[in-house]
Amino acid sequence: MKSIVKYLAVIMMTIFLLAGCGKQPTEEINAAKASVDAVMAEGAQKFAAEDAKKLNDSLQAAQDELKVQEGKTFKDFAKAKELLAKAKADADVLKTALPAKKEEAKKNALAALEAAQAAATEAKALLAKAPKGKGSRADIEALKGDLEGMDDALAEAKKASDAEDYSGAIERSNTVKDKASAVADQLKKALAKVGKK
Repeated sequence: MKSIVKYLAVIMMTIFLLAGCGKQPTEEINAAKASVDAVMAEGAQKFAAEDAKKLNDSLQAAQDELKVQEGKTFKDFAKAKELLAKAKADADVLKTALPAKKEEAKKNALAALEAAQAAATEAKALLAKAPKGKGSRADIEALKGDLEGMDDALAEAKKASDAEDYSGAIERSNTVKDKASAVADQLKKALAKVGKK
């Protein structure tokens, strides 16, 4: 009888120990969330969108693992702790790298803006040389209208860059560059035709 009581006592202690080991890692959860929130507040989604997405996915995977373990009788949060530690470490690495990524995005935006301005300037110079014959007046006026619209778009791109919306500035600049290049190509063809005559 004593051995059965001892045996039951050992089993009960084992169950209590296992249940005690299955305690949710609150500190790790809070630390990981705080690190991720801090790097997002500094503009990770703006300047490092791909890294920010990976970070959010990593944190979500940890939270999913926590939910899975909560549904179990004998909880084992070892994998969740590992995922939370990885999310926190990745957030800390990204926070350190964020100023360089922001600077790189700024340089890319300025380079795109300069390229767009150069293309618009070239198109304007070619428009000044455009043949002004009877049939080409309407075409020239249409091209002038296109170029005036490009000036407004360049101003919007500059404004976006100044507001640190570098991806928006790059997108607007590339649109202007493409339009200006198309106008310049039309004008070059027109000038080539006149030159042949």
